[in-house]
Parts: sequence; C-alpha cells; structure tokens
Amino acid sequence: MPRRLARYGIIINMADDPVDKFLAEQKTLETHRHELIKEVLRQKEAAIKAFDEKLAKLGYDGEHAPKRSHHKDDADKKAE
Repeated sequence: MPRRLARYGIIINMADDPVDKFLAEQKTLETHRHELIKEVLRQKEAAIKAFDEKLAKLGYDGEHAPKRSHHKDDADKKAE
C-alpha cells in the first residue's frame, strides 16, 4: 500500500518486511540529504559571487598579490 511521508513529500511503497521498510526509509533519507547538500552548495556559490561583486565595487583585483608583508626581502636580510 503506497504511503506518503508528510515530512519529505515522497511516495514510497511500504513493504510488509521490516528490513525492506528500513531500507526504503534509509534511501528516502539519503535522497533528502543529497538534495540538502546540493541546496547548500548553490547557496554557497551565490554568497561567494555576491562577495566577489562587493569586492569588485571596492576596487579589489584578486590577480595582484598584497604589497605589504611581514616577511623581509633578501636585500633587507643582507643589510642587517
């Protein structure tokens, strides 16, 4: 007899065997988990894109390395 799981909106065939029931539930949960992961990755991509756009408005160019560093140049080491 088909049963709709209210939490996930997925229709599955409920078997009489407890093992089959368990496996069907696990498959449903795994599918839902993968959908959530995909959604998080989409949100992450959108957030990174928005952040990059804000940096571009501020004039930041990611291709150039920062000019200031706490590391000493070889010439500075020899002078000391």
